[in-house]
Amino acid sequence: MDFHFPDIELALKQPNGLLAVGGNLTSNTLKEAYKNGIFPWFSSAEEIMWWSPDPRAVISLDTLHLSHKLKKFMRKYNFKITINKAFNDVINNCARKYKKPNEIWITDSMLNSYQLLNKEGFAHSFEIWDNNILIGGLYGIALGQIFSGESMFFKKEHASKIALLFSCAQIHEMGFKLLDCQIMNNHLSSMGAINIPRSDFKKLLIYKNKEIKNIRPIKMESYWSDTRDLYEYYVSKKNIVSASKQA
Repeated sequence: MDFHFPDIELALKQPNGLLAVGGNLTSNTLKEAYKNGIFPWFSSAEEIMWWSPDPRAVISLDTLHLSHKLKKFMRKYNFKITINKAFNDVINNCARKYKKPNEIWITDSMLNSYQLLNKEGFAHSFEIWDNNILIGGLYGIALGQIFSGESMFFKKEHASKIALLFSCAQIHEMGFKLLDCQIMNNHLSSMGAINIPRSDFKKLLIYKNKEIKNIRPIKMESYWSDTRDLYEYYVSKKNIVSASKQA
């Protein structure tokens, strides 16, 4: 049975963004949630909880910031990058990065649901490889104009940051408006994420057709084969922005 959500403007102020409790994690329910700016977030010991916080943390290639240390690292080392070649490995690594049971929010039921969304063409993963070893990644949901980033992990320094750059660059080239980070934290802020009012975020949730069945899955193929090409793309985009500001 599909779950129907109330308007996101009805979400609580405290705890910020809590909109609904219960329901299920079927692929249709999840697509309906993300289509309306809602995401699930709960621990393994809790009921399913649905959120739409105000403000909303978002990031794009335009706001993305790479530290001097990360730029130096990317100039020195080169890694292979792929999309959807190891979705299950990425989401499982994201789930395992939390060691305490009460911190685990990627439950077994969520794993199964997002893996199904990946097979359907709605969930996508960005992978970073070092000699055929997966060292970092990020996964999320692509619907409409927004890519909703769900989680990322790293096994080697900077790998998750590179995955974030990769995802921002890829969706920029594909015409997405932004990457939804959901809730701000210090790490995201240091990478260039910004908070926007939920009302502004809601305006980006307008689809040509309101019916979920008419929101089509997409195929993602990387524009770059490795992080060296990706970094050169990033630098070229930033140079264009810098030149336009000086003009």
